[in-house]
Amino acid sequence: MTTYLEKVKSLLPGFLAAFIIAMLAKFLEEAMPIHLIGASVLAIFIGMILNSIYKPAILNSGLKFTSKKILKIAIILLGASLSIQTILEVGKLSLIVMCATLLTCFGGGYFVGKALGLNWKLSNLISAGTGICGGSAIAAIAPVIDAEDTDIAYAMSATFLFDMAMIILFPFMGHALGLSDMAYGLWAGTAVNDTSSVVAAGYAYSEAAGDFATMVKLTRTLSIIPTVLVFAYINAKLKQKATNNESITTKKINFNSLFPYFIVGFLLLSAINSLGWIPVSLSETLKELSKFLMVMALGAIGYNTSFKEMKKSGISPMIHGFIISALVVIVAIGVEYLMGMV
Repeated sequence: MTTYLEKVKSLLPGFLAAFIIAMLAKFLEEAMPIHLIGASVLAIFIGMILNSIYKPAILNSGLKFTSKKILKIAIILLGASLSIQTILEVGKLSLIVMCATLLTCFGGGYFVGKALGLNWKLSNLISAGTGICGGSAIAAIAPVIDAEDTDIAYAMSATFLFDMAMIILFPFMGHALGLSDMAYGLWAGTAVNDTSSVVAAGYAYSEAAGDFATMVKLTRTLSIIPTVLVFAYINAKLKQKATNNESITTKKINFNSLFPYFIVGFLLLSAINSLGWIPVSLSETLKELSKFLMVMALGAIGYNTSFKEMKKSGISPMIHGFIISALVVIVAIGVEYLMGMV
């Protein structure tokens, strides 16, 4: 009992620091007259600023616990807000565009990352943030590939910077191209990264475009499920190769490494919600709790990350983010043209 209390006592300072960062980030998000920057992005930058100012050793255990364990709990709860029915509501048209953009992100991202000399974890985190849903995708994939906090922070920064540019530029480009509300909503929903940025870019065009963009974005979030499973498999294979000189094809992948508990929980809640067994009110509550815990975890990750460490990666991750973001924007509108929607 004493050991347990001592453990809690050691975790409490860092946990409370992450909680305060999350509360401040949520406050700043709500205080903005226009919803441009999500709390998750604000939290990670607040944490990084605090790291550069002062970081007492007493916070280390709690920050590590929050950035690892609390993040996984947040991912589990995120499953309660995802539903397969969303795909049917949006329709097959959006899925074609989404598949094209995902192939662009991960296919193009692989070659761009190689050319820039980035490690595969950072490269794919940037691709996931660009192709799926910004911070949520980065946060979901990071634990299954054992990503470093600096990689997570850099990936978040890269996707955030280009999201800000897209929010400003998308409405102008949409009007210049003469896009209908539906065409623009599909474009914004598949090419802009973070949910808050999709909402901002969508409703800046029109209410109808904003509604459709948000629906497309929710459908796009579902691609987290297969993406996480693929990366869990890849990471398990690489770990096995690193620890065993024998041919990895003759060895079976450990089930627990491919399906860690938080991924199982995430998939289970997604399935239960898809069957309609979770009341809407409870689903919304769990979604909000998941978002807040994720903001806490990202705040802790930010507090564990120094600008000095990030500088070591140079400008390459930002170039990676720019190239992939630009490709996604072009491919998304290009597919719409081919489908005759523009």
